[in-house]
Amino acid sequence: MVDLILRGGTVVDGTGGEAFPADVAVEGDRISALGDLSGLTAAREIDATGLVVSPGFIDTHAHSDGVLLRDAAHAHGLVQGVTTEFITQDGLSYAMLSGDNLQFYGRYIAGLYGPPPTDLDMSSMAAFRSHYDGKGCNVAVQVPHGPVRLESVGFEDVPLRSEGLSHAERMVAEGMEQGATGFSTGLSYYPNSYSDTEELVALNRVVASHDGVYVTHIRNHNDDRAPDGSGIVEAMNIGRRSGVKVHISHYRTFPSNAGDIESIMSEVDKAKAEGVDVTLECYPYAAAATVPGYFLRGECHVGGVDRLLERLGDPAWRDRLVDSLENLFPGRSDSATWTWIGAEHLKHLEGVSFADAATLVGTSVSEMTLTVMRESGMQCGFRDGMPASASLVRQVEADVIALLSRDDYMVGSDGIPFDEGIPHPRAYGTFPRILGRLRRRLGVSLEHLVRGMTSLPCERFGLTDRGVVAEGKFADLVVFDPETIIDTADFNDPRTSPAGIPYVVVNGQVAVDGGRPTGALAGRSIP
Repeated sequence: MVDLILRGGTVVDGTGGEAFPADVAVEGDRISALGDLSGLTAAREIDATGLVVSPGFIDTHAHSDGVLLRDAAHAHGLVQGVTTEFITQDGLSYAMLSGDNLQFYGRYIAGLYGPPPTDLDMSSMAAFRSHYDGKGCNVAVQVPHGPVRLESVGFEDVPLRSEGLSHAERMVAEGMEQGATGFSTGLSYYPNSYSDTEELVALNRVVASHDGVYVTHIRNHNDDRAPDGSGIVEAMNIGRRSGVKVHISHYRTFPSNAGDIESIMSEVDKAKAEGVDVTLECYPYAAAATVPGYFLRGECHVGGVDRLLERLGDPAWRDRLVDSLENLFPGRSDSATWTWIGAEHLKHLEGVSFADAATLVGTSVSEMTLTVMRESGMQCGFRDGMPASASLVRQVEADVIALLSRDDYMVGSDGIPFDEGIPHPRAYGTFPRILGRLRRRLGVSLEHLVRGMTSLPCERFGLTDRGVVAEGKFADLVVFDPETIIDTADFNDPRTSPAGIPYVVVNGQVAVDGGRPTGALAGRSIP
C-alpha cells in the first residue's frame, strides 16, 4: 500500500513530450510508481479520469517575501497549481540584512512587502531561508542586490570598488554557498540602480563561479552607468563579460510596442548566437504594478527611507520631485490605481485611479502621489490601468503566447500579493490564465506550456528532482481539467480563485482538495 494514488489521469510529464495515460503513486514525499497501477492500493485515492496530471507549477518571479511570513498557507498560489515560488526578486528583499538595516530597508520596500518583520534573524542566506520552511509552497531564492549594496556601501550613490566591492563579492559567494540559485537585481530600483556595469560584471563573475544565474529586471534608470548600452544590451554584455547564465525578468511587449516581438528579441537572439546562455520569463497581462518610488530619480533616494521622506515634505525639493514623476511616469499616472496604502486615513484611496484620487484630494496627480508616499511612510503600491482597446490587450496576450512558445521562456507572475487592498490579479490568476483562456484561444501546445512552467525552470535554477512526473521525483503535482481551467481574478475583483484545478500536491501532501486549500504546510526551502 502507498500513501496516495492519482488514478486514470492523462500525464503531461513536464518534459514537453506527448501526454500519456497513467496512474501516479506517491509514497512519502516522492513519486513511487507510474503506469497501470490497478493492482496497487493506497491510503487515499483521487480519481483523475478526464483530467491532466502535471508537475507543480514554478513561479519564477514572485514578490511573496513579506506575505509568506504572515500567511504561511499561501492559498492564492496553491489554488493556481503553484508549488514553488522564487522570491528575493528584483534585488528587493530582507535576505542577508543586519538587524538595523532590516528595519531600515524593510520600511523602504514596504510598498511591496508590507511592514518588515521585527523578530527574525535575516543576517545570512541560511537564516533567511530557514524562515520559509514549512510554508504552503516550496521557496527558492537568489542573492538580492539591494541588501548586498546596503551592507557594503550603505544607501549611497557611490560606485562599488575596492573594499566595498570585495565585501559585496564575499556576500554573494556566501549566499550562493548557503543555497541561493543566483543573484537578482532590479535596475530601476534603489540602491540597485546606483550600480554600473563594471560592478555587475564583477559580482556576476562570483555567481558564474558557483554555476548560478544572473536574474535581472533590466536597467531603465541611470543609463549613463552602462556606457556600452543600457537595458537589454547591458544584460547581454554582462553575460558576455562575466560568463554568467542570464535570466531576464518579465520581458515582453507592452501596449506601446504590442506586436513587435522581433525588436525586443533581436539583442537576445544575437547574444545567444554568440554563446551567451539566456532564458527569460513573462506574465500574461497588459498592465504592470509597482511602487511610486520607482518614478523618483536616484538623487531623491540617497540615504534611504528617512531622507526620502524628509525630501517629500521639503518645499525646496518640490519642483524636482514633481519633475521626476512627470518625466519618468508619463502618460501612465492618470489611469494608474492605488492597490494598497498602509496609512488608515488614506485607505479610502485604495482602488481609486490616480486621476480620481487627485480630484478627491483637491490637487494635481503628482502632488497627490507625493502626499500618499509621504503620509503612508512609503507603504503604498499601485497598478497600471488596462488599455481601453480590447484589440490592444489581445495583441499583448498573443505576444505572450508567442514568447512562451519559444524554448527559452518561463512564467513569472511578478505577483505582489497583499493581506488587504485591491492588488493586481496576476498574483491570483497568472497560471490558469495562460493554460486556460489564452491557450484555448491561441492554440498553443499544452505540453510545451507545461514544460515552461515546470522542468525548464527546475533545470535552469538547479531545483533537484522536481519539475517532472517520474518515479523518484518529488511529488509536487497538479491535477487540472484542460477544458475548464481558467482564471477568474480580474482588476475589479482580483482575489477570486481559478476554476478547473481540483487537486494540488506539495511534497506528497494534498494541499488543494476539491479546489479548496487544506492548510497543509509541506513546502520547503529548496533546492
